[in-house]
Amino acid sequence: MNPLRTLILAAAGNGAVRRVVATAPVSRDVVRRFVAGETTADAIEAAGRLVGDGLRVTLDHLGEDAVDRSAAERTVLAHLRLLDELHAAGLAGDVEVTVRLSAVGQALGETRALDNASRVCAAAEQAGTTVTLDAERHTTTDSTLRVLAELRRAWPSTGVVLQARLRRTPDDCRELAGTRVRLCGGAYDEPASVAFTDPHEVDLNYVRCANVLLAGSGYPVFATHDPRLVEVVAERARWYGRSAADFEYQVPHGVRPAEQRRLAAEGHVVRVHVPYGDQWYGYLARRLAERPADAALFLRSLFGRS
Repeated sequence: MNPLRTLILAAAGNGAVRRVVATAPVSRDVVRRFVAGETTADAIEAAGRLVGDGLRVTLDHLGEDAVDRSAAERTVLAHLRLLDELHAAGLAGDVEVTVRLSAVGQALGETRALDNASRVCAAAEQAGTTVTLDAERHTTTDSTLRVLAELRRAWPSTGVVLQARLRRTPDDCRELAGTRVRLCGGAYDEPASVAFTDPHEVDLNYVRCANVLLAGSGYPVFATHDPRLVEVVAERARWYGRSAADFEYQVPHGVRPAEQRRLAAEGHVVRVHVPYGDQWYGYLARRLAERPADAALFLRSLFGRS
């Protein structure tokens, strides 16, 4: 594994490092580049601005794993408030929400996670938008896919995220290729027995999975801001006869914004992943670990001036 990736993931759980980042004079502005803010109003404002630029959005409420029913309920209510505000702002047609099952009670049992995710999906349907279930550690994948299957009985447009880092993902793509699937690289520190640890191998698996999804009848979403993978996806989409409207690119908030607008101007569907909430630190650490080269940008911004 890349030593910098290992260091970043270790820092994600270090309270002292978190305090340095959270209290450094410039850190709020730097974090704001990657995270919309801490409140629902911040998320709505960021989404409106991006939609105004011709982009689509997925909003991701950042929260810790729910270890009790009250924590899960707080997360569900946060999503319901968000969906109400999206509808009121007239943004639901261009903005979906991403939900992590761990935050709505997956550790409390699959039934709890399904019940709570169902409440969010029902609210999303009323608001005029959709939900995508996020990918988490490999130990949750089977449970997440079982919950997905149940949710799709009532809400067939529910999406799911699959990670190219996991060795199993080509098979999962084959099973789900007729549906809405978001393919990402994957940011969790996983054992080599279940995941590729070399970045080149992850990229190769990403392309394998992209081919499977593009050959299917579903709606693939390609979460990457790697210029090479963007070009490979475009070439493979042409090979499979996909028009620009038949798939999406998804990019993180604050990363290569000019490229986001360029792709959109060329007719591609570009959706920006916009996280928000007061639990931003773990997300930021995982995002930098997924692409350690971005860590240099963050660290220069953080410590480059007083």
